[in-house]
Amino acid sequence: MISYDGRRFRPVGAGGGESDRVAVYQQAGDLIWGEFSGGDARRGALTGVCSPDGILDFAYCIVLRTGDVVSGRCTSTPRRLPDGRIQLDEVWERYGAHAATGVSRLEEIRETAQTGVRTP
Repeated sequence: MISYDGRRFRPVGAGGGESDRVAVYQQAGDLIWGEFSGGDARRGALTGVCSPDGILDFAYCIVLRTGDVVSGRCTSTPRRLPDGRIQLDEVWERYGAHAATGVSRLEEIRETAQTGVRTP
């Protein structure tokens, strides 16, 4: 099982662009949770489970910069990148007034020990 505990992720756009949104994941056994902010999200949280193959199934809630509250569900499938980082391919659904479905991609953020600089 992949351990997501303490790992940080950020969205990567379809055109290869990066977002300033950062998510920090925590894990205890198969229980997964996290917090995120940045971009159009003032604050967000997620809670769910991690299967033995590393697939995440969770619910989330976001407070947007507009003050709107959005909730939904997401399934994230991991893939190891050549440099060892984790990429998460997400299939998500939002409920209520902001109902939508989509796919997105997150990539793990690492800080170098010497400089503290984040690497994609």
